[in-house]
Amino acid sequence: MRASAGMWTLQSTLQRHGLGPVAGVDEAGRGACAGPLVVAACVLRPGDARRLEGLTDSKLLGPALREEFYYRILRRAEDHAVVVIPPAEVDRRGVHIANIEGMRRAVAGLSNPPGYVLTDGFPVRGFGRPTLAVPKGDLTAACVAAASVLAKVTRDRLMVGLDAQYPEYGFAIHKGYNTPLHEEALAGHGPSPEHRFSFVNVAAAAGVGRSGGVVQNGFPDGDTEVGGEQS
Repeated sequence: MRASAGMWTLQSTLQRHGLGPVAGVDEAGRGACAGPLVVAACVLRPGDARRLEGLTDSKLLGPALREEFYYRILRRAEDHAVVVIPPAEVDRRGVHIANIEGMRRAVAGLSNPPGYVLTDGFPVRGFGRPTLAVPKGDLTAACVAAASVLAKVTRDRLMVGLDAQYPEYGFAIHKGYNTPLHEEALAGHGPSPEHRFSFVNVAAAAGVGRSGGVVQNGFPDGDTEVGGEQS
């Protein structure tokens, strides 16, 4: 299956072979050091390619267009589920394990069990259904892109809400990612209850210091994502 074949080709092929409905799964906030991790699962109607023309990875859509697609997806999707994982759970489980468990919960939260599950980038077990890891799935599979939009818009709204509670951190601007503005706020105010203390920079700001068990993004120190528009 070539990526150039189109965003709907993989889903259409699976459905044509009796393996539908096809659910796409993606998350937002994996690389952030503050705020929740949000995971979404989405099943799109097979005939909606034209109605969702232009759908792609949520990080490539501007805020206004993301919101537009968010409402379109909610109106048109055959099924969807969104799971919000609080920072304390991310700390307790580790961000990678929390992400995988969130994907399983999102698929289990669909109204009807899907016939097939597509994940973005890496394989995930435990759905109770056949699954396929799709490289750059949010760029090549429409249902994964739809899940990425649902997850990111939901999370961005939650971060704007947290900004009202903790205005000193600028959550509405950087959404909890490790930007210079965020690092400056962490240095000046220390972590809030919404920060992830399992992340090295947050632990350091809290005066905990580095330890062998502190990881970022589910991988050893130095393999973390940074920036304002990560997944």
